[in-house]
Amino acid sequence: MNKVLLAFIFIISSSIRTETNEFIERQGQVTFFSYTSVENIQATNNQVLSLFNPETQEIAVRILMRTFVFKKTLMREHFNESYIESDLYPEATFTGKFTDFDATDAAEQTKIIKGEFTLKDITKPVEIKATIAKTSNGYTISGDLEVLIDDYNINVPPLLSPNISKKIEVSFNFKYVPYEK
Repeated sequence: MNKVLLAFIFIISSSIRTETNEFIERQGQVTFFSYTSVENIQATNNQVLSLFNPETQEIAVRILMRTFVFKKTLMREHFNESYIESDLYPEATFTGKFTDFDATDAAEQTKIIKGEFTLKDITKPVEIKATIAKTSNGYTISGDLEVLIDDYNINVPPLLSPNISKKIEVSFNFKYVPYEK
């Protein structure tokens, strides 16, 4: 009898699917824009990886620097070789946590994400205003932030310095689906 009961418990426990409350975005979009008097600089990366857990309100993002697409090849070369040094610093990361996010609220919410942004191995605290909306099978999170080039040792040659903005506008849009391990 104990063997039957033990077998029954095993069958029931193995058939219960453990639900994960994590969501993933494998092709998130990050765009940056910099105004210059000569020519504006803009690039988009559609291969950004991000995880989001509405229960803990935590979010993590990984951006491969070489996957930014520019209108001009020369801009991409300068970005990867001179400014970001992608061979030495291949990725940027962000980890943070929403403040006062209510996972039970189906309405769109605008919240602050407090976290740390790392670029070129320099980590700075940031606060990002983001919009989060629940979808039929996940979440959409979008927002923007300003990155100061001096904060991350992005060196601009003195000749070009008057033509390059000291602030880079970064925007993101992530569409999360349930993460299946």
